[in-house]
Amino acid sequence: QVQLVESGGGLVQAGGSLRLSCAASGRIYINNAMGWFRQAPGKEREFVATINWSGVDTTYADSVKGRFTISRDNAKNTVYLQMNSLKPEDTAVYYCASRQYGAGASRQADYAYWGQGTQVTVSS
Repeated sequence: QVQLVESGGGLVQAGGSLRLSCAASGRIYINNAMGWFRQAPGKEREFVATINWSGVDTTYADSVKGRFTISRDNAKNTVYLQMNSLKPEDTAVYYCASRQYGAGASRQADYAYWGQGTQVTVSS
């Protein structure tokens, strides 16, 4: 089992920045890809960004491309999501997820482990 704990969420004004962290523990596989997803009120959970095990390959949803950056520090078993130029429509619960194997992916079904989520609220 892998345990994932997100942190760094909060309330920020539009145009501001936040950095989310996801700390992994348990049976961690060094070659696992990680991802961030989010769920806004009344909406389905959606893909935000993914990163492969080495951190070289990243993919973003069109809605966050150019504003968000996913990165990882394997020595710390931690994945980050730097969010800049935040908009009210970025308001959501943000979830970290881990694959057991394979490259980065945008489908929720490709991920085996999920964190509990952290709330991000962007005021206008």
